[in-house]
Amino acid sequence: MKRRHTVNGPLKRGFDIIGSAVMLGLASPVLLVLALLVRLRLGRPILFSQLRPGRGAGLFTLYKVRTMTDAKDDSGALLQDAERLTRLGRFLRSTSLDELPELYNVLRGDMSLVGPRPLSPTYLALYPPHFARRHECRPGITGLAQVSGRNALSWEERFTLDVWYIDHHSMALDLRVLGRTVVYALRRTHVAPGGTAEIVSYTGPAAPEE
Repeated sequence: MKRRHTVNGPLKRGFDIIGSAVMLGLASPVLLVLALLVRLRLGRPILFSQLRPGRGAGLFTLYKVRTMTDAKDDSGALLQDAERLTRLGRFLRSTSLDELPELYNVLRGDMSLVGPRPLSPTYLALYPPHFARRHECRPGITGLAQVSGRNALSWEERFTLDVWYIDHHSMALDLRVLGRTVVYALRRTHVAPGGTAEIVSYTGPAAPEE
């Protein structure tokens, strides 16, 4: 008999609610300090928000601590991300502290503590069907791909791990991923150079060789 997976089950959701509520409470002093630093160094707004696809590819607003300035060139266009990313921003990204507000997304049901990372909505039209399955569950603050190589992996390797996670989910797996996430965050393992976000955009599956 095929095992029933619980990647969208009540046990996982209950764990998310309790876990995110507890972590938000513990992280509140840190968030207050970060808010003050961002307000003094970068100004307003303190939080960065962006639409991301969630379960079923429906869009939701994801929240992060702001890490970049609004610096513009002479024509009024925003400068490249690397030019707007501050020293504080690089630190926040390299330690993943900028992602603490996502606990609110978990609490309200947009995300899960563990699951495929929510990526740009522009990628939705590029996924082949087997990779589009990564949207069968809520996206996570951390995921199997993030503790298995993160930026050192190709997009195809990350998406393969996302789908594997959906097909093999268990609470024990979630706990292992969360534990490894803490270790990786402390060691700043597999962080993109300079604390940047994704460096290479996903452009779709590679064309087959002739």
